[in-house]
Amino acid sequence: MASLQGPRAPLEFGGPLGAAALLLLLPATMFHLLLVARSGPARLLGPPPYLPGLEVLWSPRALLLLLTWLGLQAAFYLLPARKVAEGQELKDKSRLCYPINGFQALVLTALLVGLGVSVGLPLGALPEMLLPLAFAATITTFIFSFLLYMKAQVAPASALAPGGNSGNLIYDFFLGRELNPRICSFDFKYFCELRPGLIGWVFINLALLVQEAEQRGSPSLAMWLVNAFQLLYVGDALWHEEAILTTMDITHDGFGFMLAFGDLAWVPFTYSLQAQFLLYHPQPMGLPMAAVICLINAIGYYIFRGANSQKNTFRKNPSDPSVSGLETIPTATGRQLLVSGWWGMVRHPNYLGDLIMALAWSLPCGVSHLLPYFYVLYFTALLVHREARDERQCLQKYGRAWHEYCRRVPYRILPYIY
Repeated sequence: MASLQGPRAPLEFGGPLGAAALLLLLPATMFHLLLVARSGPARLLGPPPYLPGLEVLWSPRALLLLLTWLGLQAAFYLLPARKVAEGQELKDKSRLCYPINGFQALVLTALLVGLGVSVGLPLGALPEMLLPLAFAATITTFIFSFLLYMKAQVAPASALAPGGNSGNLIYDFFLGRELNPRICSFDFKYFCELRPGLIGWVFINLALLVQEAEQRGSPSLAMWLVNAFQLLYVGDALWHEEAILTTMDITHDGFGFMLAFGDLAWVPFTYSLQAQFLLYHPQPMGLPMAAVICLINAIGYYIFRGANSQKNTFRKNPSDPSVSGLETIPTATGRQLLVSGWWGMVRHPNYLGDLIMALAWSLPCGVSHLLPYFYVLYFTALLVHREARDERQCLQKYGRAWHEYCRRVPYRILPYIY
């Protein structure tokens, strides 16, 4: 079936061998972080304090909780949306429709959890279930990815992704064969991208805050900052949910283990690392330092939101007064490349804002341990890799216009450095 698609996309992540390594390395890293965050030394680069047995990892209760959570978010996805948006044009010239109700799902979840806590739901007990929950999520994503791979076997060639159809089972299982796997109108990739994992992340954070309050009488200022910063980030992503329809994940990448594991396991259990660390390693913080960290996060958010809003506004309506005066470069595809405003500063200003916010999320954890800064290190590597993928695709798509854009805007993420 892959031969029906014409020339194959170049293999990424080191090809089949790299994909096989990541199938093992990603879950192993996630469990390592969960184990060392609660240990005394909390060494990022050291061995975990112990290797849990199956009796610690496997819990039918955790699996039931996970499946209930997924079912709840799926039910919210199916509710009437405040808006239905069209995605990018596909190979067959059609456009898929997507419900824009992610923020609605966040609010409904908050109301439901608040109601549960008011009648005795032990939210503070959730941190003790993180290991079995992560194990259940890992098993679920392997099974889910296998089902997605099998579903792609009967998908038409026009529905397949550019990169996940090499003919190698492991590589295609990892990257994902089908671009937009759906059952009726339920889009699995779109659902997983912003709903269960992101919303789960902020509620894991909240549970860690509640447990800290139960243990110490009140949450620390550092824990409040981490919760607030990351809630802002998730709320922003869900409020601007429609913007994800033009991202590489939706328009280019197939839906396989890479995205499924990332969305359903990696995000909630590793992105909450700072809050996990603070529960077991409290950090004193004064108001002046908190104010400085808030300023750093505000600068990052200002760059991130400003750049993304400018790009999305320009894509929707280049005549909008807020972007109509920006300088552009015409391309052979008929589209214009912004070469002023945020996108004239560096080629990926949104990534710059992302990295500044990542630093602000880690600073409340102090500087005595490297572990809380894993997110900064990982996210830097992720965004540099993603930026390289963006560059290759834009060069292929825009040709000379992209060369001109790179000449006019020489720095990729960090002005005068990279």
